[in-house]
Amino acid sequence: MSISIFMALFMVSLLGAMSPGQSVIMVARNTLAGGRAQGIVTACAHSIGVGIYAGLSLAGLALVLKNSPLFYNTITYLGAAYLAWLGICSIRSKGGITDKLSSGKPMSLYQAARSGFVISILNPKIIIFYLALFSQLVESADNLVNRIIIVATPTILDAAWYTFIACILSKPATLVRLRLHAQTIDKVSGAVLLLLAGRILVS
Repeated sequence: MSISIFMALFMVSLLGAMSPGQSVIMVARNTLAGGRAQGIVTACAHSIGVGIYAGLSLAGLALVLKNSPLFYNTITYLGAAYLAWLGICSIRSKGGITDKLSSGKPMSLYQAARSGFVISILNPKIIIFYLALFSQLVESADNLVNRIIIVATPTILDAAWYTFIACILSKPATLVRLRLHAQTIDKVSGAVLLLLAGRILVS
């Protein structure tokens, strides 16, 4: 694989990870509800889902998803329902940041990992994104090393970007200020999640 091809893969994968959406909201919420460790675990679990989709895309299985409206729509509706449920819980402060803080029980690492993985694995647009990206890299995936690089690059970048977000948000001074406004953050993030769910269903 040439340097130019790798840099193209690197930049597109980084921009894909940095695009705003439900993933960054989940990392932020889990960081505020638990702390830095929970945010980092969410980021790493999210990247596992990304890695699975990247591997499936490179294997060509994304074509099956793309050409099977029932399969695609099932995942889409499940994802939208999950986002809507999270949004409603946040607005009503049931299972949201506010309740976690008021109960004195921070989000567990398992809960953080589960939510990070689910939010990525129930997003079929990720696999379509990588199908479009990897279709330009088919010639470069001519050996095992290159295939590993093609799948590992977006996976590692996804984990690194959201870990960075978690570390920024979990600075003591930042965390204290944000937690003072936990109820407002819950309601705003809940509203955004509901809008994202609606957008998925409409599109």
